[in-house]
Amino acid sequence: MSLSRTLARVPILARSYAQLPKPKEITVNGSTYATDGWTNISSSILPLTDRKLHLDANHPIGILRSLVEKRFSGLGYTFYNEFQPVVTTHENFDVLGFPKDHPGRSKSDTYYVNETHLLRTHTSAHELECFTQCPTPGYFISADVYRRDEIDRTHYPAFHQMEGARVWSRTEHGAGLESKLEADIQAIPKTDIIVEDPSYNAVTNPKQDFMTDREAELVGTHLKRTLELLVNEVFNEAKESARLAGSQEPYLNEPLKVRWVEAYFPWTAPSWEIEVWWKGEWLECCGCGVVREQVLTNSGLQDTIGWAFGVGLDRIAMILFGIPDIRLFWTLDERFKLQFSEGKITTFKPYSKYPGTTRDVSFWLPLAAPEAPLHENDLMEIVRNTAGDLVESVKLVDEFVHPKTGRVSQCYRVNYQSMDRSLTNEEINVYQEMVRSELAEAFQVELR
Repeated sequence: MSLSRTLARVPILARSYAQLPKPKEITVNGSTYATDGWTNISSSILPLTDRKLHLDANHPIGILRSLVEKRFSGLGYTFYNEFQPVVTTHENFDVLGFPKDHPGRSKSDTYYVNETHLLRTHTSAHELECFTQCPTPGYFISADVYRRDEIDRTHYPAFHQMEGARVWSRTEHGAGLESKLEADIQAIPKTDIIVEDPSYNAVTNPKQDFMTDREAELVGTHLKRTLELLVNEVFNEAKESARLAGSQEPYLNEPLKVRWVEAYFPWTAPSWEIEVWWKGEWLECCGCGVVREQVLTNSGLQDTIGWAFGVGLDRIAMILFGIPDIRLFWTLDERFKLQFSEGKITTFKPYSKYPGTTRDVSFWLPLAAPEAPLHENDLMEIVRNTAGDLVESVKLVDEFVHPKTGRVSQCYRVNYQSMDRSLTNEEINVYQEMVRSELAEAFQVELR
């Protein structure tokens, strides 16, 4: 195949972004923003902001979201699903107490529209708005979020989170606050889940000083019963769907079992993770805890207590629907889309398995760090912007320091594998050469 014919198969949007002049403006979801030195959103990411997979009733992400919302309808929650992905740095970082030097703020980790706006890195970017404007005691947020990340079957630059929170006002309830908490706990529908919940440890998982022991206990109990209800709904629905599909796997006859594990998160204390016993192993489901006073104060809530949790929808959906590669969520192939329908958890049936092929890119890092030193996420972004979803994984396979010169050599292995078609060697060679050229030009590495 000639080079011209091979290049014709290379999607224009997948070609190296850094080689194109930066536009003066970027339009995201109908809003236009001026660019500046912080702008690093690439042409491969912008189209994803319009997809809204969590709103597609027949997509695994949308099906999972809807199952949860249906279970919690009428229990005192407002459901927010329409927030746009561009937020301010104040909303995404400052309100939540991110230090100015937090690595999450770096351009290597985050997609910036400009210095003051970015693609949200978590649904917590909307906490300020929800805490202050939510008409019910609690809320759920579901949204697409974006992070510059590694490339493999479980990581993608766009993914989906669901966040929930609930608060109680001391001012509103006064001396009756504890009674209100107890009543709200009793109002949560009961489940038959087997629960392992070790005794609270005030040393390893301490409460906050602004709460009494009883308040912390009750808020934590309400949180745990709520998440047990969520797990019960989703995983029992998955079991029922498997039975209807004719599965006779042993786990279908086992009672659902969860356990609570102490954890640490910057925005909650005490904190926990809930794990589900699923198909013979413990599956980490989500993190949660009692909201820190400073987060509530930053959101304008005074004399208030509450809890919050966050769960990655993609990871849970991959397990429940049997989806082996996170790229499949974003495919436009009808063979994927037609396998799923609203309200049902069905097991994905692979429709193709095209062979993959690997290429290595090796280079010496410069002794004198350039103005923009190479971060692993930057390398991932170059590969992603060049070949898009034709790359299954990128892994560091070798690194060493030259004993005489002190120079560092790295070698990354790129696995090219399409989910929809066979790739030719000529096509892959073009992509690989583009990756090498971009690395050398952008980060002054010496190719090997």
